[in-house]
Amino acid sequence: MKDKHASGAEVVAADLVGCRYRFVQRQRHPEVPPTDASVARTERLFAARAIVMDKLPTRRGFGDGRSRPFLRIDLAPARSGDEQALADAEFATLEALAAEATLITGALFRGVDEATGHPWRVSVDVLVREPDDSGSYLPVIVSNHRVAQPDRRRTMSAIATNRLGLSPALEVNYRHRHHVADGYRLGLAARALEELGLNSGRGGIIGQDRTMAFLAEDTSAYEPALTTALEAGWTDTPRRVKECATCRFWPICEPELIAMDEISLVLPGDRAKMAREWGITTVTGLIEADVGDPSALARAWRDGIPLLPRVDEVTGPRADVEIDVDMEAYLDQGAYLWGAFDGTEYTPFVTWEHLGGREEAGNFARFWRWLMARREAATQAGQSFAAYCYSANGENHWLRASARRFGGMRIDDVTVPTLDEVEQFIGSEDWVDVFTWVRRQLMGPGGIGLKTVAGEAGYTWVDHGFTGEDSVHARRLALGEDAARAQALREQLLRYNEDDTRATAHVRAWLRAGAPGLRPV
Repeated sequence: MKDKHASGAEVVAADLVGCRYRFVQRQRHPEVPPTDASVARTERLFAARAIVMDKLPTRRGFGDGRSRPFLRIDLAPARSGDEQALADAEFATLEALAAEATLITGALFRGVDEATGHPWRVSVDVLVREPDDSGSYLPVIVSNHRVAQPDRRRTMSAIATNRLGLSPALEVNYRHRHHVADGYRLGLAARALEELGLNSGRGGIIGQDRTMAFLAEDTSAYEPALTTALEAGWTDTPRRVKECATCRFWPICEPELIAMDEISLVLPGDRAKMAREWGITTVTGLIEADVGDPSALARAWRDGIPLLPRVDEVTGPRADVEIDVDMEAYLDQGAYLWGAFDGTEYTPFVTWEHLGGREEAGNFARFWRWLMARREAATQAGQSFAAYCYSANGENHWLRASARRFGGMRIDDVTVPTLDEVEQFIGSEDWVDVFTWVRRQLMGPGGIGLKTVAGEAGYTWVDHGFTGEDSVHARRLALGEDAARAQALREQLLRYNEDDTRATAHVRAWLRAGAPGLRPV
């Protein structure tokens, strides 16, 4: 159902992704400030834009010729909620277009969706005038996503950031990685340029590689999804989804959901789809339906029970030599910390240098050598060996990604493993995902993440409340110029990683003891 509270407010691309109630709540409760995590994400995006702005050309270089004038116009950013500033920014954008500037930064467009009447707004980090005498513009946005992945078998078009407005696109061996919010931004930008008769039909995204703008050759491909998202409108009641955990409006929405006895409190997002098709929309209804695990989870939620056993007897993995591993990465740029706990001592392998080069490669190689040495020593002693992590997706990704990028490199006295070596280890019985043991044996209305399970097992983090989102922000500041602050954050990141390794070990021991304290179903 569309909500009247949202009808007059301008929609931005982020409003069309995820929760369909957040936009409504923002209009109802403008007094609620953004969360610290949201502020940190905004700061990271501002920092990314600043890097890009510094890389953009300011004039034609030697060899570019002088037949065409080069004009760069940098527009002042407008703060959301300041109507006069937004109107001024829109007018300044139109003036810059009329001046036929080669590059326009900080552009802002506003429009109204014809089908729904929704007013919308889109900021475009860079507008690049096409060199083909059409007068059209290429919209380029800056994103903190990884927007393209190296791929020797595929090609796509790209322009170096420092050559935007100066050079044509080149074919590079990458494949596009689509992110919905980025697509919506480019779709809205294309709509705005189309209304002005200046749409080139192409769009660009500068992602975590700030040196390259990767091109989408046909922005009209974004239109169907954009239209569908706008037509979907917004709900006038909340439903719990994944984003609720970090949303500033959760303290307002949760009481509403509890008052409604909303089934999404137990089955968030699409997990309740089948139950809704059966006509079950409340927690009470789910309990009364008595449909196995979902009903058990609903009873557990009502009774405040965080975990339930799925099996009669809970067990855990065991080996003679046990190492618990946890990895920390910064966005998609690289893994900077591999931590290991051997039951007695925590050993971190960390680099505080910028990622993507010898420092990251050498750090990974030192971790790998240490881990394989412990494995080999156990084998030589006739002992079984296991390295554990909790939910291996992240570790497996960065084991493989590090080997692909650096495999075979010799850095000082260490060599980065090849992808084949990494694959052999990941596929062996010596690499164990503790989460798979938990998932087979336990369930909980709030999920079975490490914090939940280890907390129920009696483990407490030193920095209570510090999250993965916090660690990303802390890593950026840990490379900052404020030495005292950087050192404090580095120590916090190491504590956080150590706690994750120790918590994984604690969960294993708890599982092996039969998960004492769990209430039976």
